[in-house]
Amino acid sequence: MSSEGAEAFSEQEFRAALGQFATGVTVVTARADEEPHIGFTVNSFNSVSLSPPLILFSVARSMQRFDLFRSADAYVVNVLTTEQERISTQFAASDEDKWADVRWREGEGGAPVLLDALATFECVPWAEHDGGDHVIFVGEVKRFAARDDAGALGYFRGGYADVAPRK
Repeated sequence: MSSEGAEAFSEQEFRAALGQFATGVTVVTARADEEPHIGFTVNSFNSVSLSPPLILFSVARSMQRFDLFRSADAYVVNVLTTEQERISTQFAASDEDKWADVRWREGEGGAPVLLDALATFECVPWAEHDGGDHVIFVGEVKRFAARDDAGALGYFRGGYADVAPRK
């Protein structure tokens, strides 16, 4: 499928084309007053600035608990390892207990930090931007941790992929 010029294309075709870009997989977690733990899978994560240390990710406006997440004072972006595919799937679902059998600790701002993640970025909200059917959240990183003894969980062409450096 190719879309050049003024030809119309469907959302499904557009999504398939976007799937040609491999991404990492994260779970964003937060704590809100009405609900102690919020979490959802995100693959639209990247760095913005080193000084100040800023990251961004986008969230669908239609996500359950969107307004609760938006009101959170702190959140954590947890980069998943290849061993955490179950956690990604669990946090992507909307009809089950997302926190069942998930090991975590409370972060500085009260947001859950997933144990065994490849990297964690504890943030406070910096800015929000309109992104059509999504909102782009920019967070200021207050604390982070990273490990180098595991591969990253990736997403490519609609499925999971293992990401590891070449030797």
